Amino acid sequence: MTRSVYVTGIDRGDGRQVVELGVMELLTRHVDRVGVFRPLVHDGPDRLFELLRARYRLTQPAGTVYGISYDEAAALQAERGTDELVSRLVDRFHAVARDYEYVLILGSDYADTGLPAELNLNARIANECGASVIAVVGGQGQEAESVRAEARNAYRAYTSLGCDVVAMVVNRVAPEHRAAVVERLAARLPVPCYALPEDGSLSAPTVGQIVHTLGAEVLLGDDSGLARDARDFVFGGAMLPTFLKALTPGCLVVTPGDRADLVVGSLAAHSAGAPPIAGVLLTLDERPGPDIMALAGRLAPGTPVISVPGGSFPTAGELFAIEGKLNAASPRKAETALGLFERHVDTVELTNRISVARSGRVTPMMFEHELIERSRSGRRRVVLPEGSEERVLRAADVLLRRDVCDLTLLGEEEAIRKRAADLAIDLADAQIIDPQTSELRERFAELYAALRAHKGVSYELAYDVVADVSYFGTLMVEEGLADGMVSGAVHSTAATIRPAFEIIKTKPKAQIVSSVFFMCLADRVLVYGDCAVNPDPNAEQLADIAIQSATTAAQFGVEPRIAMLSYSTGTSGSGADVDKVRKATELVRELRPDLLVEGPIQYDAAVDDAVAQTKLPGSDVAGKATVLIFPDLNTGNNTYKAVQRSAGAVAVGPVLQGLRKPVNDLSRGALVQDIVNTVAITAIQAQGARPGAGATD
Repeated sequence: MTRSVYVTGIDRGDGRQVVELGVMELLTRHVDRVGVFRPLVHDGPDRLFELLRARYRLTQPAGTVYGISYDEAAALQAERGTDELVSRLVDRFHAVARDYEYVLILGSDYADTGLPAELNLNARIANECGASVIAVVGGQGQEAESVRAEARNAYRAYTSLGCDVVAMVVNRVAPEHRAAVVERLAARLPVPCYALPEDGSLSAPTVGQIVHTLGAEVLLGDDSGLARDARDFVFGGAMLPTFLKALTPGCLVVTPGDRADLVVGSLAAHSAGAPPIAGVLLTLDERPGPDIMALAGRLAPGTPVISVPGGSFPTAGELFAIEGKLNAASPRKAETALGLFERHVDTVELTNRISVARSGRVTPMMFEHELIERSRSGRRRVVLPEGSEERVLRAADVLLRRDVCDLTLLGEEEAIRKRAADLAIDLADAQIIDPQTSELRERFAELYAALRAHKGVSYELAYDVVADVSYFGTLMVEEGLADGMVSGAVHSTAATIRPAFEIIKTKPKAQIVSSVFFMCLADRVLVYGDCAVNPDPNAEQLADIAIQSATTAAQFGVEPRIAMLSYSTGTSGSGADVDKVRKATELVRELRPDLLVEGPIQYDAAVDDAVAQTKLPGSDVAGKATVLIFPDLNTGNNTYKAVQRSAGAVAVGPVLQGLRKPVNDLSRGALVQDIVNTVAITAIQAQGARPGAGATD
């Protein structure tokens, strides 16, 4: 039977989209097929659904998402009564429910709907759909006692109408009142009540939204600049020295277009990071001359400079009326919203309350969600040596917004902050260290010289070596100043791994360092090893790779069933290559009799049950393998790339294994999401690597 949850409110302006997005995140972590239903809809684009569809790769046709429009609903209710309206909406809901395991229902928004007794209508629809209810109350601008009373009244209103209210959420609470609200509601309500603090960045419009609303002309700037949040408005009129003191981080400068001094001064301040601004809005249809505009473009590339025909006063009125919205064009707001939701909502408790049972399938999205959740659950610090690389900074932005882990970025601080300002990325919660000037450099030089004294490394040479970001980051991990390291977006694999071999070294029982990829297929996650490090392992090394890979698989929730791959299955073939795999299989059985392992076995017999029944009937692994060990790097690397491209699989990795502490390499073609996933994996590895955490060799 399809289950459903109904997210509703009691009035407009409660910022409910944050809760709806957070609940969708919970559902997609556990359920493969999630549908969305909005019973009542305004004319025009549904920005939240477009965000959900883009973010969660929904294939649900847009036409099935909606019941009827508010105008149609008001007319139907007036002509034929509430029963007829609810009946039609419930029929539409069941048409969606037939195709999905769980349905998220989005309640009405109380915004000029023309519907009487709107709360009662939401309650009726929820009941008729058999949905659990999460009720949201807006707390903006209210004292703690007022918020408590409103939430209690909302709970009573919905329960008195027969609703199964499983949780209450008070949103947009003043941060200083949040703790008091939570405490008072916990004492008064029989269901969990969560309080989310007001976050100005969520209500701040993007520059692009301002351009659209005001009909402004974009004179300078790129898509990244237009995606910046305008957190404040600073109106220019004073002389430059006084004006610069008024600038605030993320502000949009509003000035008449003939004040070239304020335009250049604002952009120069942004370039210096003191402070970074969202952009410049020119009024009165005035523009600086071409020389000034050319200078502006060089000072802060990508920073928007936009123009409107009106004066500053009417423009100000329009600007203050614009409020930021969650939509597909603002993915960073979505990350902020999810971070806010996950920090202040007990997601495990809420998941249980809405009765979400984990699906038997593990989709790529579910695997990625699990990584984020697990990494957040035991906070660790990860060092990123490539601190000024754009993809790394964008990944850091996601990680910080989602509150996944603590981050240290390495590189010249001024260059990192300038690049972050150009990308409108807030690094206030990240640590930035310049190895060239850090006070740690001398300490690390002494340590490295001692570690490599047998190779003739002097202190003077070590002092130069440890200034390299890869060595510096590795030494931070070795010294416990970071729990793991991720590099390789611009550095070679050798540059990432060599310092780890020299400084961190292998675990006591590991023969070699190897790697795995988590291959996220449509219906399962497989573990491939070794596809990145060892060119031609011998039988002993191959057995070690298999055992390490099984341990890594288990650590990330994949039950290990090991297939030792070859070009023949069972006893059907012979030759040096097959004999190596056969010997490695025997070694795995000797060293770890608790593991399920089969080999030699061909790939098709390992993963296809029908083939397995023919080639290796009765095997506990054939047809059901989850850990696939390739005989050499050539085979493994080509296979993972072939599967990734031809099957549309998400390849997460390479994940290094066998080191005493986690260091992971990136492909130089890594996407932002690849970096996010790898950092999350590194944080999870570090959770098991700390003393007392139950780490296994």
